[in-house]
Amino acid sequence: MFDHIKAVLFDLDGTLIDSAPDLAFAANKMRTDRHLDPLPLKDFRPMTGTGARGMLSVAFGMVIEDADFDVYKNEFFSNYEACMTAHTHPFSEVPGLIEKIVNAKIPWGVVTNKSRRFALPLIQSIPLFNSAGAIVCGDSTPYSKPHPEPLLEAARQLNIEPGLCLYVGDDERDVIAGRSAGMSVVAAAYGYLGVGKCVKDWNADAQIATPKSLLLLLNLPQMD
Repeated sequence: MFDHIKAVLFDLDGTLIDSAPDLAFAANKMRTDRHLDPLPLKDFRPMTGTGARGMLSVAFGMVIEDADFDVYKNEFFSNYEACMTAHTHPFSEVPGLIEKIVNAKIPWGVVTNKSRRFALPLIQSIPLFNSAGAIVCGDSTPYSKPHPEPLLEAARQLNIEPGLCLYVGDDERDVIAGRSAGMSVVAAAYGYLGVGKCVKDWNADAQIATPKSLLLLLNLPQMD
């Protein structure tokens, strides 16, 4: 199916790394600072891919139209910046997956909606990303996903035509962005996904239940 692929691009949160524990901690600190009980991680996990908006919706039932949303968002950002590398780590199969991709001499990169303020220090703290040939953050271009421009920028950084790139992500926005950029798209069904989302409805070219399943789609050697 993907014999034509010359490069692989990934979303970050929920696709390569599990950042839910630190994002949930930042939101729960806001609750405990207000003498509210912390909420369990399972409440936050599905909404992790939507960042501050999702975390505040779970923690306080807030929406972006609320008058205090920006104040709460900035407080959340400060909390997250202080803890974002504490418990965030790659999903267990991801290092092996990336090793196989690198060994096959397939260029790879990251396209995330996370702003550079958070994405770059986090990426720099994890050795896995040392071999990435492209890093595009939510504010690296004038647009963020689902606009295709971040993916097109990653293709330019890798010097590979978009049509020869595969994009892997755990949100419908990733599929929309990949399609708009002319790339093949794989849905990471093991990711955060959101609430009430049906991955099959995204119409990705394929979906994977585990990171290592991507190796089969790419016809690469399997992990031991």
